[in-house]
Amino acid sequence: MQKPSNKGYRVAVVGATGIVGETMLEILAERKFPIAEVAALASSQSVGREVSFGRKSVVVDDLATFDFKGWDFALFSAGGSVSAEHAPRAAAAGCVVIDNTSHFRMDPAVPLVIPEVNGEILKGFDSGIIANPNCSTIQMLLAVAPIHRRVGVARINVSTYQSVSGAGRAAMEELGRQSADRFNFRDPEPKVFDLPIAFNVLPAIDVFEDNGYTREEMKMHHETRRILGSDVIQVNATAVRVPVFIGHGEAVHLETVEPISVDGVAKLLQSAPGVRLLTGTDLATPLTHAAGKDEVWVCRLRRDLSHSQGIDFWLVSDNVRKGAALNAVQIAEMLTKQNS
Repeated sequence: MQKPSNKGYRVAVVGATGIVGETMLEILAERKFPIAEVAALASSQSVGREVSFGRKSVVVDDLATFDFKGWDFALFSAGGSVSAEHAPRAAAAGCVVIDNTSHFRMDPAVPLVIPEVNGEILKGFDSGIIANPNCSTIQMLLAVAPIHRRVGVARINVSTYQSVSGAGRAAMEELGRQSADRFNFRDPEPKVFDLPIAFNVLPAIDVFEDNGYTREEMKMHHETRRILGSDVIQVNATAVRVPVFIGHGEAVHLETVEPISVDGVAKLLQSAPGVRLLTGTDLATPLTHAAGKDEVWVCRLRRDLSHSQGIDFWLVSDNVRKGAALNAVQIAEMLTKQNS
């Protein structure tokens, strides 16, 4: 990555017409990322559309024919097959690629980064591909990492309650349409999901693996180990889709290696970057705390009655922001600080 011009960096957002791509552009403007030029890229069907970048509008260009030479950053969120084809092309042209799909996450040559957790691995990084972790992994590890650093975490049992925005704009539209159908005594017709999502709960996300877990659940297992640098920590996940538009919730039950009090965990969470701890009976929900916010909100911190070194808590986060777009922008911010 070259030193920026006096006007800043040239940044391309791939998947700019999707919910995450639009939020990437929003956050870049909101956080005043030093940009000299921004490109909004998507498939040929979206060419000519306009998307917002702060108070400006940007015309969408065709990813397939776009020349990345001379561009500093390429933020990808357009699906794994798109990243597989075009992210190496952008990296070969000299871009730092920050990819939001799962395609590169387990590639040992590609850093898998949550800036607040393991951002130090980017020291000296100046070209190539960086992977954004899964949204559910990101929000869980912001809370788990400080505990792991202090006393070690041996095992995590986690149940996720994931909003439909994790499946894209079409899924959000499906929830709205099916909700209207229910109120009007019509049977909803599933299209994005296999079963109705309105007023329902779907106890599986992504495809099933041979071991009976879904790919989403195994992502949390493998990515947690990689990000925390541990091949012994166990992550047992159950991923559930719920009829919420934005914001994932997680019920986390962990077992520490060394003993720690609930007050000790509270102090760690209170000082953890990107984490807000609610105490007593205050509750964090996707609608009231997560949606539109950058923090991971933790509540219901307590001792696990079934294990002497068990800790339980509930957390919520905006999966589109911190779970995807914001994390990518924060990675770019870290690199610009290194380059200044």
